[in-house]
Parts: sequence; C-alpha cells; structure tokens
Amino acid sequence: MIIHSKAPFRIGLAGGGTDVSPYSDQFGGAVLNATLNLYASSTIIPKNDGKIVLKATNLDKVIILNSESFLEINGELDLQKGVYNRIIKTFNLDPLSFELITKMDVLPGSGLGTSSTLVVSIIGAFVQWLKLPLGDHDIAQLAYSIEREDLKMAGGKQDQYAATFGGINFIEFFADNQVIVNPLRVRDEWIETLQNNLILFYTKTSRESAKIIEVQAENVVQKQEKPINAMHFLKEHAFEMKAAISKGDLTGVGELLDKSWQQKKQMAKGISTSEIDRIYDAVMNAGAIGGKISGAGGGGFMIIYVDQNLKTAVIDALHQFQGEIYPYVFCKEGLLTWSEDE
Repeated sequence: MIIHSKAPFRIGLAGGGTDVSPYSDQFGGAVLNATLNLYASSTIIPKNDGKIVLKATNLDKVIILNSESFLEINGELDLQKGVYNRIIKTFNLDPLSFELITKMDVLPGSGLGTSSTLVVSIIGAFVQWLKLPLGDHDIAQLAYSIEREDLKMAGGKQDQYAATFGGINFIEFFADNQVIVNPLRVRDEWIETLQNNLILFYTKTSRESAKIIEVQAENVVQKQEKPINAMHFLKEHAFEMKAAISKGDLTGVGELLDKSWQQKKQMAKGISTSEIDRIYDAVMNAGAIGGKISGAGGGGFMIIYVDQNLKTAVIDALHQFQGEIYPYVFCKEGLLTWSEDE
C-alpha cells in the first residue's frame, strides 16, 4: 500500500500577526485567509527493513535512518522528524519503518504558510496510514503543537487551520487557546471576480519568518505601544474584510489590503524592504487599489488587488522587477488523504 496526502497553501488577506503569541494570548486574534491550488504533498511507503527514509524533493535531500522511537532533531528535515516523533509518543507506537517523500509547489520561506502546511500534510499521511482517531481540529492543533512546542519554531496559529480546513475562512483565536474556524459562504461570481482581480506575485526573495516573528512577539512582551496598536488595527481589519467579502464589496477588499499593509509594517522591523517598497509603489502608481506581503513579511509572495480595466498596466509595472506572477485558483478543499495498492 502507498499512502498519499496533500494540503493547500494559503494567502493571508487580513489579520495576519494577531494569531501569534503572546498577542493572541493577551488580546485574542482574528484572521481571514484563503487557500490556493498550490500544495504540500506527502507520500508514505511502508517498509519492513528497519529503516526510515526521508526524502524532501524540493531540497533534493535524502536521509536514511535506523527505525527508532525518537529521531534526533538536528537541523536536517526536522519537520518530518518532529511529526514522526510526536505520532510515536502520542499513540504509544513501536518504531515504524517507512519511506516518506515530501514535495511542495512553492519554495520554503515564501509567505504562504509552507512549514505549517507541510506538517499538516505529513500528519495527514500518518493518519491515513495508521487510521489514527484525529479530526480536523485535532490535526490542526497537533501541527501547531509540533512546530511551536516540540520544535520551538516561532510562528502563528492560522496556517495549520487553513491547510487542514481549506476554503475562505475567518478564524478567531481566543485567550484560552480556543480556535473557531468560520467558513465564509461567498457567491461564486464574487469569488471569480476576486480571483481575477487579485494578482499573486512571487518576489523571488525568501526570508526566515521566525526572526521577524520573534521581534514581533518581543514587541508585545515589552509593551511597545506602536506595534501593539498596529496589531489591534489588523484584527479590526479582519472583521472588516469578512464583511467586505461576504457582501461582495471587492473594491473594499483592495482598500483594506492597503490599510492593513500600512499597519503591518509597524509591527516589527524587516517586514518590508526597499525592494518590496519599490514594487508596491510601482503597482499603486499603475492603478492597483491595494496589496500586501503574504505571511510574516521580508519577502516571498505579494498579493495585489486591481480592477480588471487596469490589470494590464499593473502587470506591465511588475515586469520591470525580477519576480514572477503565479497563476492560481482558490480551492475549497483542505487536507486530502488517500491510499492506493502498490
């Protein structure tokens, strides 16, 4: 038997950063995101030779290990190891022998929730293989716990839920660690228009989101008024974005993207760069209504909203930069798992 899974990457439309501790713990957070037809995929091939083979195709990395109850976390494919370690521990399993192959449609550090989505995909493959009693909320929470608690990786809570549930979701984070996922029911014609008017632009720059997020978290710990107020505005924007999308006010969506971007840059140093500022100024001068970096900032993907009649001018403005416009469609499905006979 061969086991497969895939989980979709997401773009953050509003509220990003308010899902990060300690802000979400103290004040509660809210985000609005949407998943795309770009995926993290995992394949498990069971073995019986006492070995574990980990293959990350994007990184051209292969590791062969002895089958043990705990795999050393040493900087080599730690996400894969972290999921395995927690599965063995939580379900009190004997060491497993298998080959795990992972693949991502975008590069790490691109701002689409890559690491969290990959973790959800890997968990999904183990759930399918071992018939583990985990529902969607369980998988998302387990993915968060593996990254933030076991592996000590800085980051927020939205990506794990977006990847697991899929679709356009308004997600609230409460001080008691409760998370509520609210799927938005949006008319198909509005989704098509949003999809057509929203450009996904890869800046071809990567960044280590953890460093930006650590600064952001420290600003909250130090009670820095300017960054905290910016996060308050971003949370408010998530509620406003929910209302705009729900009633088909797509120009309002673009305007909120711009408002959110101006506030997001106040949360921590490094969220924007001189190159990102140049790109943003160019598309706004060409007629875009708004945009922002997706994810923690510093690089990766930008989303840009422009009315159809000015889209060509904005695309022309983007062509002067080294990045790449990515084709995409919104996807409604979250984590998918299945098996096939060898």
